[in-house]
Amino acid sequence: MPDSGSPGRDVLIIEDNRQNLELAQFLLEEAGHSVRSAGDARSARAELERQVPDLVLMDMQLPGTDGLELVAELRGDGRFRHLPIVALTAHALRGDRERFLAGGCDGYIAKPIDVAAFALQVEALMPPHPAAGAGPAAEVD
Repeated sequence: MPDSGSPGRDVLIIEDNRQNLELAQFLLEEAGHSVRSAGDARSARAELERQVPDLVLMDMQLPGTDGLELVAELRGDGRFRHLPIVALTAHALRGDRERFLAGGCDGYIAKPIDVAAFALQVEALMPPHPAAGAGPAAEVD
């Protein structure tokens, strides 16, 4: 459940489609979050080296290294093993959600995003602030 009283969080959006990125960034910033972005796996790695975010929203269809490959790479690196990664994808056929969760994602949000619900969906998947205790939620529709 989102904690609307908590301060904004740092979100990294890995998305190669400029319109999708701008919409997601706008909605999250309006909800009080800090948003960084990367358009491919190489720039995502650079952003992660600079600072580890509270949550990553990962497009699954990236140029070059696709989203699932990048998730597997990050899960193999001890620094990012517990980093919450949410699939943000147009893959919305039967079995896609399960495939992405089995591939290492902690959550799944289908595109096109629901503008009215998006920030709440993302917040529901964020880990609590360190003072609060528990880990991230599993998934949100």
